[in-house]
Amino acid sequence: MIIPKTREEIELMRESALIVSKTLGMIATEIKPGVTTLHLDKLAEEFIRDHGALPGFKGLYGCPSTLLTSVNEQVVHGLPTHRPIEEGDIVSVDCGALKNEYYGDHAYTFEIGDVAPDTKKLLQITKESLYIGIREFKAGNRVEDVGSAIQRYTEAQGYGVVRELVGHGLGKKMHEEPNMPNYGKRGRGKMFVEGMVVAIEPMINMGTKNVRTLKDNWTIATRDGKPSAHFEHDVALVDGKPELLSTFAYIYKALGIVSDEEDEFRKVPLVV
Repeated sequence: MIIPKTREEIELMRESALIVSKTLGMIATEIKPGVTTLHLDKLAEEFIRDHGALPGFKGLYGCPSTLLTSVNEQVVHGLPTHRPIEEGDIVSVDCGALKNEYYGDHAYTFEIGDVAPDTKKLLQITKESLYIGIREFKAGNRVEDVGSAIQRYTEAQGYGVVRELVGHGLGKKMHEEPNMPNYGKRGRGKMFVEGMVVAIEPMINMGTKNVRTLKDNWTIATRDGKPSAHFEHDVALVDGKPELLSTFAYIYKALGIVSDEEDEFRKVPLVV
């Protein structure tokens, strides 16, 4: 059952989402060749707790970490390790926070130094597909309208759309109804309702859509060993339109990137 949120609840969820956004902005200043994902995980836990929240992932379903860090061919759910990040890697950093009883859940795939052009394009198309999907999260549409838009855009570039993992509703639980697949057919699935909040998160592979689970029983990787990209935003349906609760602005500020990609999804400009 979809659980719509009141305006007051949406504002509480915005607080949680922005704590995650700020955490990822901090990670953007620290993630570089030679740094381990375990070190980033420690920094993230301290940052979230210092901001009056709890790590949203740690302990959830037995997750041992604050971050899920997926490198190169790893799609999602990568556990932090002692392996140093290397020049040319891409690293999906997925993070959650719990504050005022509500969750934020947000992810960004970072480029480490000089990344291969075809990998850079994969990241660009995947992030573009995120906003293409968000535009379909509006009154009168259904769940698979979002997935269909993401699928059409990314498959037209020759990429594989992961089927086993999907976005989801968000609230007092990390995973609420509805599931939000990144594939589908227009006009199918549950109707969107005012006040609902979802995490939209395309997971797009350079090659095959097929994935496998590694021996740690957490990390999901592409079956052909080619890179995968992952971007995620928390979005509320307000006055029939999508409104971003999370932001990449803190990441962009840290990296010196100028972007207006989020402006159409905000009633009030975000001050960072």
